[in-house]
Order: sequence, then C-alpha cells, then structure tokens
Amino acid sequence: MNKNYNILITGVDGQVGNELRLLATNYQYNFFFANKVDLDICNKEALELYIETHKITTIINTAAYTAVDKAEGEEELANKINHLAVKNLAKLSLEKNIKLIHISTDYVFDGENFKPYIETDRTNPNGVYGKTKLNGEKAMQEINPNNSIIIRTSWVYSSFGNNFVKTMLRLGKEKDTLGVIFDQIGTPTYARDLAKAILDIVPQIDNNKVEIYHYSNEGVLSWYDFAQEIMDIKQLHCTVNPIETKEYPTPAKRPHYSLLNKAKIKNNFNITIPNWKDSLRECLLELT
Repeated sequence: MNKNYNILITGVDGQVGNELRLLATNYQYNFFFANKVDLDICNKEALELYIETHKITTIINTAAYTAVDKAEGEEELANKINHLAVKNLAKLSLEKNIKLIHISTDYVFDGENFKPYIETDRTNPNGVYGKTKLNGEKAMQEINPNNSIIIRTSWVYSSFGNNFVKTMLRLGKEKDTLGVIFDQIGTPTYARDLAKAILDIVPQIDNNKVEIYHYSNEGVLSWYDFAQEIMDIKQLHCTVNPIETKEYPTPAKRPHYSLLNKAKIKNNFNITIPNWKDSLRECLLELT
C-alpha cells in the first residue's frame, strides 16, 4: 500500500462514493470510507478526531444534500451539509495540510448560457440546492487550503441509488408512453467515470489556491434524448414523447442549459473522458 495516501471518502453511500469504494481495490492507497453514521462532517470536533486517528492525508468529499426539490423547504439542512460541513473540511485541510477534493454541481449556474460553461463563468444559482452548493465552494475558496480542488459535475447516474436511468428503466417497463423534458440541455455523468478520474488525479494535484474543474461525460443531449437512448439500448417498448419544462412543474427551477466545458481538467491532468453513450451502455450492462 502507498503509505503516502490515507484517503478519507465521505458520503460513501451516495453514487460517487459507492463507485469510489468499488474502484478502490485498483489503487495503491489506504482508504477510509465513511457515511453519515460513521462520521458527522458537520461536527468539526468529531471530524478532527477521525482525521487525527486515521492520519488522513487526502479527503474526497462526495457527501451532499442532493434532493433538489426538497431543498426548497429544507434550506437549513441543505446549508448545513452543502456549506457548513465543507467549511469544516476546508478548515481542517488547511490546519493539517490535507489534500481536499470536493464535488460540486452545474446548479451553481442559472442555465442562461449559450456555450459550455467554463470554470470562471459567472455563477447565479436558481434555487436552494445550487445556492448552498455555491456557498460551500465560496467557503472553501476563502479558507483556501493548499492542494485542494472543486469538481463540478452534472446529471449523475450509476447502478447505485436512485437516479434518472433507474427511473426510466422502471417506467419503461411499466408504461406504454412517457413524457420527458426536451428543453433542458446538458450531459450526463456516469459516476464510475468521475470516480476513476478523481482517483487518477489525486497524485497530480499540486496547487496553492483552490482550483475549480468541470467534469461530465462527452456529448450534448436533452433529458428526452437520454431517455430515448435508454429505451433503445434496453429494447423497451415504451414510446418517449418530448415535453417542455413548463408541462412538468417542479418546486425548484432547473438550469435549461448546463453544458460544462471540460478542457481544463483534461489538459491539466491528461485524462480522457468517455462519450455518454458508451458509459450509459456500460452502466446498463450492470442493471440487466
């Protein structure tokens, strides 16, 4: 084992956390996996004790409050996990010279762009979820621990937990027709691809101010296109009809356009990002 890397992965029961745990055997690091029962990252004293006890050198924070619509009515809880806990992680990373990788979201943008978002584009979240995630980013940037990065991602799915792909598979078997939004444009992210990218770049991170990166799979599509491809690959006889966002109102407003420009992460860390269709096929093989 590589004794130089004692890596704490928070939020291990989530999609990215589960994929990191799955891939861990392929890497020569010492891993410590924690869910909210094992470790309350909102409690700075408990977090500090855990870090000292296990001699943590790197933290990959995948813990988050991600219920976008519920967040509109649970702002305090969303803020506690998405903002204040990140502040704790950043403070301890600074104090103890720990490398910190934090996962953020395309929801920090308002979706009014006309070309893929770069890391320095103006943020302007539409709802509570995006606002609390942005506050977490800002706290981390203000505290500014060395060797720390933020990775914004979008439309995450995997074979774990609840996500769009699993919902479409279920509805595709239950229904003859289905309406799916066609006027929200972005790119899905297979959590396993993101997890692999994170573990590959850990040794390469070397910066003295917090850097932001964007990561999703390659390609451009709508939720309608995504649903159609799922039905086609699985040969489900469910007709997918395109609908407008206004036909499917939700408590939280979604970005209409959330394409992320990934040139920075590809160039800085020399990584290759798979196309969304290839990754979807890979995931669907596991969900057979």
